[in-house]
Amino acid sequence: MVGAAALAARAALRCGAGLVTLGVPEGQQAAAAGFAPEVLTSALPQTRQGIISGAAATLLRRLHSKRRYSVLALGPGISTGARAAVLSILEALRIPTVLDADALNILALEPRRTLRRLLARDGAPGILTPHPGEMARLCATSPRAVQAGRVAAAVGLARELGIVCALKGHATVVTDGKRVAINPTGNPGLAKGGSGDVLTGIIAALGGQRLASGKGRDGGFEAAALGVFLHGLSADIAVREKTQFSLLASDVIEALPAAFQRLG
Repeated sequence: MVGAAALAARAALRCGAGLVTLGVPEGQQAAAAGFAPEVLTSALPQTRQGIISGAAATLLRRLHSKRRYSVLALGPGISTGARAAVLSILEALRIPTVLDADALNILALEPRRTLRRLLARDGAPGILTPHPGEMARLCATSPRAVQAGRVAAAVGLARELGIVCALKGHATVVTDGKRVAINPTGNPGLAKGGSGDVLTGIIAALGGQRLASGKGRDGGFEAAALGVFLHGLSADIAVREKTQFSLLASDVIEALPAAFQRLG
């Protein structure tokens, strides 16, 4: 499962992150280094099952005091068995955070008051990037109900929890509860496994760059909206050579420079 985290880390580097540290269970550190040689790795305490343990939060807090991380991405490859790690890390690092995958499934089981407290970040809101199934768990409803009212579901969750929500799927919805952006880019090739991990890394890198300025603007909405757009645009560029049938998440990462050139 370290491959998911490595995809997120590589995508972050392609989107301007100057230094990326990939935290993985200590038994997977060597594999993580092989996936992404440009990325720093941190061996985190693990359980007997090889899952990151709650003790990882203490180590990450100590590392943060030295390295001053600007953003946290949590979820890709982490496993639903890492509940103690997810909750304790969110408590320990009160920095802008992007949450995806099993981090969302873990949070969906927590009381609402706990979620509001954990997702209150210093300097920016938490950014959640659920697909319809994960969104349904967070909203205690069904994927069909989510799909029947995508904008309303995303706006409602963003307002309730004080977060930015990027509800993935065709015409991804990005909202902070006030503003709404509907993404026009992307294609069915993004349904492949790993694509969501790439999006997590893209948004995390952009979030760390504080894209917005001015009173009351923290950049979370802008990072999510631009990240979703770039993710889809990169897939649209890559699909011309790879086809929707053969498109891989790593192809999307490699097409990011061309996507940035289009924006230029």
